Amino acid sequence: MIFNKHFGILAAFSLGMVLPHSGFAQAPTPPAKTESTQAMSMTDGEVRKVDQENGKVTIKHGEIKHLDMPGMTMVFTAKDKALLTNVKAGDKVKFMVVNEGGKMVVTDIQATKP
Repeated sequence: MIFNKHFGILAAFSLGMVLPHSGFAQAPTPPAKTESTQAMSMTDGEVRKVDQENGKVTIKHGEIKHLDMPGMTMVFTAKDKALLTNVKAGDKVKFMVVNEGGKMVVTDIQATKP
């Protein structure tokens, strides 16, 4: 009987050396992607209308990847009205847009060379 008792302790100890322990440190799980962790980039578009007085611009745009938004035509608010002084209807542009509390805001817009 003593043999079985010692053998059981030895076997349990040996298994502990082979099998991982839950107490060991594990590699951290990468955080889920959120808008703030995804790389933001400029989006291609074409200006359809500029409303300088109200700080709004209508842009037909391609996919806005960092916002997971498909291409469409929509009205954006400019973060600063001055952003709209260098663009006009028909201009091909690259622009940056962010979601500020559900409102799509253009923070940068640049006419591209034809």
